[in-house]
Amino acid sequence: MCGGEGTRLRPLTFERPKPCIPIVNRPSIQHLVSHLSDLGFNDVVITLGYLGTAIEDSLGDGSLFGVDITYVHEKTKLGTAGSVRNAMDFLDGHDFLVVGGDHVTDIDLLEFYREHRRERPMVSIGLISIDDPSEYGIAEIDVNYTIRRFKEKPGPGEIFSNLASTGIYVCNPEIFSFIPPETKFDFARDLFPLLMSEGHRLQAWLARGNWTDVGSPSSLRQAQRWKLDEMPFSSFMGDISITGGQIAGPVMFGTAVTIGSNCRITGPVAIGSGTTIENDVLIGPYTSIGDNCTIRSRAKIFSSHLCKGVTLGQDSTASGSIIDNGTRIGESCSIENDTVIGPRVEIRDRSVVHSKTRIWPDVVVPEGSVVREHILNEDYDIRIAGS
Repeated sequence: MCGGEGTRLRPLTFERPKPCIPIVNRPSIQHLVSHLSDLGFNDVVITLGYLGTAIEDSLGDGSLFGVDITYVHEKTKLGTAGSVRNAMDFLDGHDFLVVGGDHVTDIDLLEFYREHRRERPMVSIGLISIDDPSEYGIAEIDVNYTIRRFKEKPGPGEIFSNLASTGIYVCNPEIFSFIPPETKFDFARDLFPLLMSEGHRLQAWLARGNWTDVGSPSSLRQAQRWKLDEMPFSSFMGDISITGGQIAGPVMFGTAVTIGSNCRITGPVAIGSGTTIENDVLIGPYTSIGDNCTIRSRAKIFSSHLCKGVTLGQDSTASGSIIDNGTRIGESCSIENDTVIGPRVEIRDRSVVHSKTRIWPDVVVPEGSVVREHILNEDYDIRIAGS
């Protein structure tokens, strides 16, 4: 399911759908499709909505990932269950797995599918224990893993469980008789309460492993950390020039990377093709730098995510931040933790961007500024709540 606008991740989703946000320099949906392929799920149907052509461009026909992909476009927003019903002609009347296109996970979903096939409930729901379930649907289960209660986004006093729905389901095709055609209809809000009210069994499956729906900047950084942790060793894609530096891997280098003298890089780190790193630069673990970036002398980067064509000026520091394509950061700037900076932003010399702030695309931050709150651009939608 790839229909949402990703408003909670703005400004990163104005020009790309959420499944195309890069994680370790690859669109996140490529990681998901590769994982499904490795498990043996080779027939993939993708429902498309917002900026769907970008997803088609990143995956093609699926052959590079060992799968066969069919795309189904939504003309209007149909909700999660409605979008799946819109694709039912391509599901061949078999039990099927439903996964959000923005999910990053290493969970064994083949085990999940097989468990559903053994037990034969109407729907199986993947649940995972989570510290703060208030932004998810939660479930109460019995000793037979039958779901007894389900509550979407519970408020205070309603959090009767920390078992959150992953939004990953295995469904019997009979569910389509309960989903009205061409109508906005959601799994959690509409279908599950309807099925339970009519006595149909919903079964829980307790997931083990890493999972996030990349619904916020912090969860995006967490997903990046997981993927960087999966790097087993340093790798080189082509020419690389290093002068008197020190590298403690694993580090994944693209082609034509240049690293100046006395640099220190501690992995896991990914550095994209065509990137230039000048002298005396310090790069800490869990950092990803995209293609054609320029990191000026004495800059420091810690657990941050720089997309393509980013410039980080001399003596500047980026810590725990996400910086989108083409942004230029001047000299002696500090980009603090949990900041999100949109594409083509210019932050001029000696500026400080406070933690948890966001800067919209094409904004110019004057020299010596202290950014304490979001800087919006009225040329773009300003909402950050929603999908």
